[in-house]
Amino acid sequence: VQLVQSGAELRNPGASVKVSCKASGYTFTSYYIHWVRQVPGQGLEWMGRIDPEDGGTKYAQKFQGRVTFTADTSTSTAYVELSSLRSEDTAVYYCTTTFGSWGQGTQVTVSS
Repeated sequence: VQLVQSGAELRNPGASVKVSCKASGYTFTSYYIHWVRQVPGQGLEWMGRIDPEDGGTKYAQKFQGRVTFTADTSTSTAYVELSSLRSEDTAVYYCTTTFGSWGQGTQVTVSS
């Protein structure tokens, strides 16, 4: 099982960012993909999850209205898009499956 995420991103405040997570080694539609982030000096923060089978999503209240999860079953890739970025969104973003596999993390830096 492998989750491979896209590379580091640098964005200005107010912009959007989209991070990908390509899955392999298991049936992509059989397990939720969760998105978690870690802000420097803080613990892991759950952002929500997507069911790749039907696209159903659940977002943590803190991110509702600003985050969108999608999944492309043709490429076994999940995406998280975060809009209206602010400096406090600077973090490492991870995808993870229900059974505990993790992507390598994607550094997102928001700075002018």
